[in-house]
Amino acid sequence: MSDLKLETLTLLRDLSVPFPSPREAEIAYQVLRVDDEPPRSGVTKKLVLNNNILEVSFSGKEARKVRVGLGAFFDSLLLVTETIQQFGPPEPTYSHYHD
Repeated sequence: MSDLKLETLTLLRDLSVPFPSPREAEIAYQVLRVDDEPPRSGVTKKLVLNNNILEVSFSGKEARKVRVGLGAFFDSLLLVTETIQQFGPPEPTYSHYHD
């Protein structure tokens, strides 16, 4: 009997989400970065802010779990963008914590 070692593939999905301004991208980044994927999901999410582009990377071993993670991310992203639209363009800077 031969030893057959099956490699487990890692699925990777990269997304770039453009925003009208760097400030709006920063708001989305700050809101979306606080929620890590649950450890039991087997999915890893990485967010990077690049000027007005939010770069998102999902990886995992099971396509179904990556799909669920992406769906949850898009639900949250939609909520953030709708909230920004509802309240209008944000101030260019946020100085609440500065005197």
